Amino acid sequence: MSLAKQRRLLAAGAHVSDFRLPLLDGGEATLRNLIANGPALLAFFKVSCPVCQMTLPFLERIRLSGSLPVYGVSQNDARDTREFHRRFSLSLPSLLDSEEAGFVVSNAFGISSVPTLFLIETDGSIARVVEGWSRSDVEHLGELAGVKPFLPTDSVPAWKAG
Repeated sequence: MSLAKQRRLLAAGAHVSDFRLPLLDGGEATLRNLIANGPALLAFFKVSCPVCQMTLPFLERIRLSGSLPVYGVSQNDARDTREFHRRFSLSLPSLLDSEEAGFVVSNAFGISSVPTLFLIETDGSIARVVEGWSRSDVEHLGELAGVKPFLPTDSVPAWKAG
């Protein structure tokens, strides 16, 4: 069995190269367009990942505030990603970085587990990286957007690996 080359996860401070991916709802998006009006959060996920299933609805709450754009980057095909959006009542825009296309952007970011979140500044630099689930990091992202992502009735762990 051959081992694939392990990629290094991009860290805060690194600069991200522009990319182009198809959008779930049609068309394409580039990183340049996503960050043109301010920082944006990219959330890499797989539909079968339980931690992603827990994380994305909270990111949706942050996105709905309107002050921090949140984009999913699905590692699945369009059909499975649409079903994921339906199942978890998500309206956030998602880009498709599927296995069939070679996970080009996921590989460029050094993704080895999901969810992995990147807060990207307008100059293309990474301001924050979150691997797996971190309640405190999601709270911080909510603060940046001026919203509390958790309701008093939400019972979520402090941390969970992706």
